[in-house]
Amino acid sequence: MARRSRHRLLLLLLRYLVVALGYHKAYGFSAPKDHQVVTAIEYQEVILACKYPKKTISSRLEWKKLGRSVSLVYYQQALQGDFKDRAEMIDFSIRIKNVTRTDAGKYRCEVSAPSEQGQNLEEDTVTLEVLVAPAVPSCEVPNSALSGTVVELRCQDKEGNPAPEYTWFKDGVPLSENPKLGSQSTNSSYTMNTKSGTLQFNTVSKLDSGEYSCEARNSVGHRMCPGKRMQVDDLNISGIIAAAVVVALVISVCGLGVCYAQRKGYFSKETSFQKSSSASKATTMSENDFKHTKSFII
Repeated sequence: MARRSRHRLLLLLLRYLVVALGYHKAYGFSAPKDHQVVTAIEYQEVILACKYPKKTISSRLEWKKLGRSVSLVYYQQALQGDFKDRAEMIDFSIRIKNVTRTDAGKYRCEVSAPSEQGQNLEEDTVTLEVLVAPAVPSCEVPNSALSGTVVELRCQDKEGNPAPEYTWFKDGVPLSENPKLGSQSTNSSYTMNTKSGTLQFNTVSKLDSGEYSCEARNSVGHRMCPGKRMQVDDLNISGIIAAAVVVALVISVCGLGVCYAQRKGYFSKETSFQKSSSASKATTMSENDFKHTKSFII
């Protein structure tokens, strides 16, 4: 019984495979080809190739750009959108004459043609990667700094693809990533991150005064920001002490002046004068009230 049940299962599996293969041939479905990745430099030309054996009169071709929403690139024997003015068809392939960064993405060509088994459908997928040179990086350099403090310079580019690496220059000379290998005229306490573009001085000194610029570079190109000067000065301790002494002297002189005025009675005279003036005002008011009352009685 067990052997018979096994034979039945095998027969059922064989029948299922035969039916599936027949369905595949009848409707002409084909397995996707190897995924292509095409790289191009911005503003140059690129060809998106559709690997189909040969073009026939009855073949129907469509190109689509995939993403959150599918957009038609080639449909009903005509290029669509802005590809009309900057692309052309070469058999089943698209030649883009002036590729831009917005063209990057995944594309799919679909070729359908009649066959003996029915309508045959072939698909091929191409990923376009657009390389972009860096723009002029944004550089942040402080105008002044105090010796012994922590100072950080920043450099950043947001357009380059692949992401650029950064190099800082002082007075036109590139700074070494390892400060110990740099020139003797530069403080060796800095840290330069070529990936993030930061240049940090742990304890900045007067040797670090100079003009700083930064270069962003990738495999496509490189750009540099204009130089900016940073002036590092020592903390003027003697000046601070002198200022503190002057402030103390001013406070002492003011205090002595107040004491002298009190001894001479300037403050008491002013108070007695205020009292006499207020008393005279009160007398005048009472006389006026008396006159007003008298006139009222009469």
